[in-house]
Amino acid sequence: MADFLYVFRGGGYQQLSPEQMQKHMQAWGNWIGELSKRGQYKGGDPLEAGGKQVKGKKKTVVDGPFAEAKDLVGGYLLVTADNLDDAAELARGCPILEVDGAVEVRPIRKM
Repeated sequence: MADFLYVFRGGGYQQLSPEQMQKHMQAWGNWIGELSKRGQYKGGDPLEAGGKQVKGKKKTVVDGPFAEAKDLVGGYLLVTADNLDDAAELARGCPILEVDGAVEVRPIRKM
């Protein structure tokens, strides 16, 4: 088994009613619960909206991230899977896809 990072981007959450948002959050809980039962969930959390960036050789600290809503990273998960194709297949169950978001699936290199 190898480790993978899921990076969640975008999603039309602002268009959801409170009831729809509650159902959506339940779907997240169910999906993560299934990954946990199979021993494939290793951790992860949603991210706060604001933050800082440290940039360049001068190590300048600026407010951020500032990106279009479709590109904003909303959270991450760490999972295990047999290979990249299997990790991508697991990501197909992610609730963010139901609100036009995206899941970036990245293998984690062992150092």
